[in-house]
Amino acid sequence: MKINIKYIFSFLILLTIEVLIALFVHDKFIRPYIGDVLVIILLYCFIRSFLRKIKFLPYYLFLFGIIAEILQYYKIIYLLNLQDNKILSIIIGSSFDIKDILCYLAAVIILIIWEKIEYSKYPS
Repeated sequence: MKINIKYIFSFLILLTIEVLIALFVHDKFIRPYIGDVLVIILLYCFIRSFLRKIKFLPYYLFLFGIIAEILQYYKIIYLLNLQDNKILSIIIGSSFDIKDILCYLAAVIILIIWEKIEYSKYPS
């Protein structure tokens, strides 16, 4: 396994941005929407840091996001009795919102375009 420096660096930058958004941005656009778009791209960069091309990775991440939203709909944080754990509550989330799924979809579209550009430069 070879670590891809470009993706690990991108992951670390996006992680920093996500943490800064979570700590300091309390608006009605960046935190709820841009943060949700970035989280899918963050996960993509993390996975691509360690694994080469994974066919359909953006789609798998979209499915992961949908599953996370479904779990939020069923209040998984309360079912697991984790509502008092602030960090896990933020990571897992506590409220279902269909707009989050649309943000995940936007991220997947960005990633598909990114992959088309990236793989056209270096065909395998």
